[in-house]
Amino acid sequence: MRINYNVSAMITNNNLANNDSAVAKSLQRLSSGLKINSAKDNPAGLAMAKRMNAQLMGLSMANQNASDGVSIIETADGAMSEISEMLQRMNELAVKAANGVESDGDRDVIQKEVSQLTEEISRVAEATEFNGQKLLNGEFSFRGYIDSTAPNAGNNINIKVASYSSEVAQKIYTIGQMDISKDPVTEKYKVEFTPPTALKDGGFPEGATASIKDDLVTITASNGFEMTLDLTRCDIENKAPLTVQNLKIDATGIGAMRLQVGANEGQVLEINIPKISLREMGLETVKIKDKNGQEIWTLDVGTEEKATEAINRVEGAIHFISGIRGQLGAYQNRLESTINSLDITSENMTGAYSRIMDVDMAEEMTNYTTAQVMTQAATSMLAQANERPSQVLQLLQ
Repeated sequence: MRINYNVSAMITNNNLANNDSAVAKSLQRLSSGLKINSAKDNPAGLAMAKRMNAQLMGLSMANQNASDGVSIIETADGAMSEISEMLQRMNELAVKAANGVESDGDRDVIQKEVSQLTEEISRVAEATEFNGQKLLNGEFSFRGYIDSTAPNAGNNINIKVASYSSEVAQKIYTIGQMDISKDPVTEKYKVEFTPPTALKDGGFPEGATASIKDDLVTITASNGFEMTLDLTRCDIENKAPLTVQNLKIDATGIGAMRLQVGANEGQVLEINIPKISLREMGLETVKIKDKNGQEIWTLDVGTEEKATEAINRVEGAIHFISGIRGQLGAYQNRLESTINSLDITSENMTGAYSRIMDVDMAEEMTNYTTAQVMTQAATSMLAQANERPSQVLQLLQ
């Protein structure tokens, strides 16, 4: 028996310290509910869990972004619903004005109501906004840039791309020559263009044709391709016939609304909200003065002939608005599907994150009870071990 070094007490003390550490660790896990409270608990698991947590937070915000997108579409669709109602009323008025029974005085009254309706359509299109951003003024429509020369215009002209469909985004197109002339018989303008022969050089789809209406040149193809060029600044009335050569259209500058609908870079959804205006709908046929003396465009139903033309124009406007509403409805359905997908992904990822980070309370409680019992036993044994050297005194008596 030895009295200088109590090895038994040292062994017991080490075991007591280990048991006490196990109790402390179990208490930490039980109180926090987490299996991993620090990097030393599970370095690889912690790294994986933190990446998952970043994804979860990103998915939550992406879900909110998608919901905001639905709200934006509902706001725009609500405004266009009212515009559609006004167009229906304008159609009724145009049909009434085209009736030969109506007198010029009757048509003047009808013209006043049509003018008020067109002015209100313009106001609604300009005033509709969400979070301070206007929705129907073309800010969130596909846009592009043009470089061209017009020999008979005296200098370079700027032909602005008013809009184009999503099928032509992120590309550059060129037109060899575009001729705009007036038909001597119908006195209507027509446009002919010569696209490049090689599509790889930026040509239009095979069989593409061009038409002009109210200074807007629309290039279409059978595969759904559509691009609209605004020639307002060319002043066709004074310069026709007009020849434009070497027209280069850079359609890579898109202006669609980009919604971040995913947790990672590049997971976006672009929403194209075309510009809503009398010009885009083909309802600018005559200028009148408003109550402030300012000249404004409106639809002319002042004569039987003009009213008959107005019927066709209003029909085209209704089709234009209906097409945009249908497109926005498709966007909304897609966003709602995106929200459902994000919910499912978030749910599954939360389960994976929980399996890594969360502690099994029943199992940990068992570990805690075991460690606590072992601590109590070690404490008792340490007291016994500390008493052993005193037994030497019996030999010294």
